[in-house]
Amino acid sequence: MGAPDLRLSARYHRRSSEECTTRYRCLILDHDDTAVDSSARVHHPAHVRSMEVLRPGVTPVDLDGWFVKNFDPGIMAFLVQELGLTPAELAVEHRIWRQHTATTTPEFYPGFLEVLTAFRQRGGLVTVVSHSEADVIRRHYRAAGHPEPDLVFGWDEGPEHRKPSPWAVHEVMRRLQLEPGDVLVVDDLRPGIQMAGSAGVDAAAAGWAHDIPAIRTWMQRTCVAYFATIEEFASFVLR
Repeated sequence: MGAPDLRLSARYHRRSSEECTTRYRCLILDHDDTAVDSSARVHHPAHVRSMEVLRPGVTPVDLDGWFVKNFDPGIMAFLVQELGLTPAELAVEHRIWRQHTATTTPEFYPGFLEVLTAFRQRGGLVTVVSHSEADVIRRHYRAAGHPEPDLVFGWDEGPEHRKPSPWAVHEVMRRLQLEPGDVLVVDDLRPGIQMAGSAGVDAAAAGWAHDIPAIRTWMQRTCVAYFATIEEFASFVLR
């Protein structure tokens, strides 16, 4: 699998030498609608604008519909197979999306960053695997005055490495010298949970951004835990 990142490995070993007071050593977090309230403020408005440009005669899905389409069949299948966007149209859609992500900074959910601070104080590692781009994710953390995650893997890793591929989880474990039992994936949608399952690590559902019955039922059936609130998330990962 290649040599580990020595700088990150050294940092990990310094942390792991401390007494571990959490059930997992590393969190692999989704970003959109897990860490930040971004679909309502950024991604769905960008989609609506893309539809105005590319499919002016088609009514775009509403916000709940946007969550459902990202849950199943997934964003690219929705854009390509259901909406029939061509490669040229996908480039336009991506440009509109980047315009929105560049000009609007969503807020972190109240209490979320405090959980990450407490987790790190207990020796934990915080990483992100997301369908947002890595530079955008890091900018959000900096804008909130919070340390950047230890590792970030985003949309820009390429289609073969995006969720639900387990590649990013394997990279986190390789670079930080972790075992599958050290890791918890936290995500609000199916692709992240499928990624965790394919990588052989635990997954928990972030349910505080939306409460859509079909999504909630699948998550509760599939994940090791379902968190309706940030407080439930904190109680689980800090125990």
